[in-house]
Amino acid sequence: MTRPKKYASSTDVARLAGVSQSAVSRTYKPGASVSEETRAKVLAAAQELDYRPSLIPQIMLTQRSHLVAIVIGGMYNPFYATVLEQFTSRLQAGGWQVLLLHVDSGHSFDAAIPRLASYRVDAIVSALAVLAPDTAEALARFRIPVISFNTPAQNDFLSSVCCDNTGAARAAADLFVARGARRFGYIAGPADSPANQDRLGGFRDRLRELGMPEPAVIGGHFRYEGGYASALEMCRGPDRPDAIFCANDLVAIGAIDALRRDLGLAVPDDVMIAGFDDIPAAGYAGYDLTTFVHDGARMVDESLKILRAATAAPPEAHEHRIVVPAMLIERGTTARRV
Repeated sequence: MTRPKKYASSTDVARLAGVSQSAVSRTYKPGASVSEETRAKVLAAAQELDYRPSLIPQIMLTQRSHLVAIVIGGMYNPFYATVLEQFTSRLQAGGWQVLLLHVDSGHSFDAAIPRLASYRVDAIVSALAVLAPDTAEALARFRIPVISFNTPAQNDFLSSVCCDNTGAARAAADLFVARGARRFGYIAGPADSPANQDRLGGFRDRLRELGMPEPAVIGGHFRYEGGYASALEMCRGPDRPDAIFCANDLVAIGAIDALRRDLGLAVPDDVMIAGFDDIPAAGYAGYDLTTFVHDGARMVDESLKILRAATAAPPEAHEHRIVVPAMLIERGTTARRV
């Protein structure tokens, strides 16, 4: 059986080069005093041993790891795959490395905080909510800046960058009513998701303002399967909605397939559908889904501005709350003639 490779140490390099261990350290420390002869010996020995300096002593000395943790729980959603690519490329270009943590819920993220702190990360960007107040307080004690991405901050000590979920949901209600809808449904995401809460709240409140009936609400859990099952449950009876706002595009696409395949209903003539995220499939001819698009690039940019300020010396202490408008993309699923 092959034994695990043993990493060469600075002591190994010093022994092979015939110099002191401190000479090895000085060779790799920018600006340190070391003769060219000694430097050449150290570098030759290091190359022979495949030696790379450990970052751990530097982290302990400077209290900076140049690690940023990105916490994501929705990798099934293409929106987050795109955002992760943008964050990773921008952070690496700025001299940081990325530690990716995938969890299933905000509660799991709360439980993972001590583990992230043990990695001495400089900051955390989380696409999941920090739900527990004591978790937020623990982050403040650890002095780890946290940016809540695409999720409104629910606690103090956190900054947030999110799209205007409430405003977009209100626009969805306006669109449906303008297209002649009079019975409404909302297929929801997880009940503890702040983004879902804002979308439902904005949709419901605007319908009330317009004098329309309350929407029927069924949970869809942000996934295709949830949208499919929820649409079947919502639309089997005679009082089915004639317009459904879905918590995201995956839910909306599942709903469209259920209405067409299982119930024989036409979209948009029988039921109009709108989603959220503008994932690539939303624009496919088979769906032609009306949806709302995040300005993901701006949201990433705003997050990085906060991160740089929070990790500067001295850091900025105050929290930021940034809301970026979402843009309506009208397509065929709401193209009903009035």
